[in-house]
Amino acid sequence: MEVQDFLLEIGVEEIPASYISPAMQKLQTALTAQLRDAKLSYARLDTYSTPRRFALVLQGLQKKQQDEIIERVGPSKAMAYDAAGNLTKAAQGFLRSAKASPDDIVIKDTPKGEKIALRMQRIGQPAAQLLPTFIKKAVETISFPKTMRWDLMQTSFARPVRWIVAMLDADVIPVSLFGITAGATTYGNRYANLENSTTIASVHDYEAALGRVLVIAHREKRKESIRSQIDALFASRTDAVIPDERLLDVVTDLVEFPTAVIGTFDKRYLELPSKIIVSTLSQHQKYFAIQDAAGHLVNGFVFISNGDPAHSELIRRGNEKVITARLEDAEFYFKQDTSIPLADFVPRLADVTFQAQLGSLLEKTTRVKAITASMLDEMKAEEQLREDALRAAYLCKADLVTGMLGEKEFTKLQGYIGMNYARISGENPQVCQGIYEHYMPRGQKDSLPRSVVGMLVAVADKLDTVCGIIGVGLIPTGSADPFALRRAANGVVQILDALPWAIDIQKLIDVAFTLLAPKLPEENANRSVVIDFFQQRIEWLLKNAGIEYDVIASVVHMPYRDISDLKRRGLDVQTFKQRDDFIKLVLGFKRVSNIIADVRSGGEVNESLLVEPAEQALYAELGQLRSRIQPKLNARKYAEVMEELVQFGAVIDRFFDDVLVNVEAEEVRKNRYALLAEIRRLFLHVADLAQIVISENNVK
Repeated sequence: MEVQDFLLEIGVEEIPASYISPAMQKLQTALTAQLRDAKLSYARLDTYSTPRRFALVLQGLQKKQQDEIIERVGPSKAMAYDAAGNLTKAAQGFLRSAKASPDDIVIKDTPKGEKIALRMQRIGQPAAQLLPTFIKKAVETISFPKTMRWDLMQTSFARPVRWIVAMLDADVIPVSLFGITAGATTYGNRYANLENSTTIASVHDYEAALGRVLVIAHREKRKESIRSQIDALFASRTDAVIPDERLLDVVTDLVEFPTAVIGTFDKRYLELPSKIIVSTLSQHQKYFAIQDAAGHLVNGFVFISNGDPAHSELIRRGNEKVITARLEDAEFYFKQDTSIPLADFVPRLADVTFQAQLGSLLEKTTRVKAITASMLDEMKAEEQLREDALRAAYLCKADLVTGMLGEKEFTKLQGYIGMNYARISGENPQVCQGIYEHYMPRGQKDSLPRSVVGMLVAVADKLDTVCGIIGVGLIPTGSADPFALRRAANGVVQILDALPWAIDIQKLIDVAFTLLAPKLPEENANRSVVIDFFQQRIEWLLKNAGIEYDVIASVVHMPYRDISDLKRRGLDVQTFKQRDDFIKLVLGFKRVSNIIADVRSGGEVNESLLVEPAEQALYAELGQLRSRIQPKLNARKYAEVMEELVQFGAVIDRFFDDVLVNVEAEEVRKNRYALLAEIRRLFLHVADLAQIVISENNVK
């Protein structure tokens, strides 16, 4: 099989870094899918991208499709020919659709009888003929968050397209995109020459050709070059760059020929909170921060230049001027903000809308404080914790209207700014910590608040958001959750699970809806939706704890007011699942549940109607079991309770072996129903074992 190499490069004006990877993925997926459908194989695919180009190379691309014999089966022979042996309309239509003649017909035996068929040879097409169409279709699949339009054709792309390279080995593919005809000319780094063009001799020469005009086209090689240069800069130093893989990915997509350079700034700016400095460097300027051996920030940074390495000194001075201006702004807002106590910012929250129907951030703060107070009451919290938690709830949103967040847009530092401003204002350390932690967990990989104050305020804030947003009808769908309510609800259940106190989540939901009542279209609007929403999040928590789905189903019948207790039940039941005696207990309990499934009320057990020794023994053992397990239930020692229930399983089995429940005597039958109902009620204090799935492999 003959093969060749294929190259496609789309040259653009500098494109945003965040656009590059998704666009390359779409281009690659669309093109390879078309090749696969056309049955054109290739040996290897390499992708290349810089701020000014999207490119891919296919090595060993099949030069031509294989010829194929295609068989098409038509109507049955009986339907294809009339009594005179002439083709029917059905057969003629079949031939027309296949563009075939009667001479092409063969008779084929099938499981459904003889049918007419066609065997036609399809001549494979050269890849060179197919690729222009494939390229156009693949490029059309690329989409961007924002696009630009240019020229009279109103062509749109993320940035104007300036050149196209499309080649098979050394030959140009005749394709036009965006009003540009493809050629073999590409363009290198701007600093050497604005035109700085180079002709690609063949696909094999692509990467080397760009290297000659100072472009490292392969993204991973460019990334590794940045990493290696940074390591080399600090090889003989005691300080080091603070690792930041996300920033490394960003700067990789910002440059074509990277040069790592160290810059410095005035030491006085180190008086600013460290995250303000790091955020100024990394988020605003895409610089790497530097720390000493003890982990303290130093007045230096590393930037990745795309300019001429010979002029790195001049470029360094320019970047130092820029970062000085940035830090000077941050210092100005920091000093201005901290000239007054953090509490003075709270009234300004009245001017900021939390959500159009739910009012201002000040109103939200009031609700958060009230929900926090409700939890403190339920915990019977001591006075210092109460003071700290309520103060943190009052101050938790204050930093959102400071100059640092409002003007400098350090939005990722909300909470951190509040913590530092609270500390400077002389607030209790627990209050400061709670302000910072109340946003936690910010994402799936973020940790939970460590302080009780942080936990309480975090639950109150997130619960108010979930109840309020769903309450006004903005319910998340499977694909859309613009207010991140699932993340907020996950945080609530995780924190309540971690709290050393039992907090009734349904009671908290009721408190939240009472506070939200003036804002909702009707009283308790969508409250049931919120209950179901948290039920799903609790089941998510149990699943993440390693509890199997049937065990989860066995415990969620309990009121899920105490989430940590629910989780403990599930984990303890889970430990028994593989035991043979537990399997027997489950089978016995299922039998109990099935017999009384349609019984509305079991009533009270009449001991005088217990005539069989096995039922008398069951009733006596049940009383003893209840007295033994009640203290263990109170102490939440569910594993010990399960052990008692497993032992009791043998008594249940003897009962079913010796006693017929559904006897004709109505009083006796109902009394036996009542006895089984008593057993079921007692078991349900731990779990509904009827929900446990027993496979055939478990039954011995």
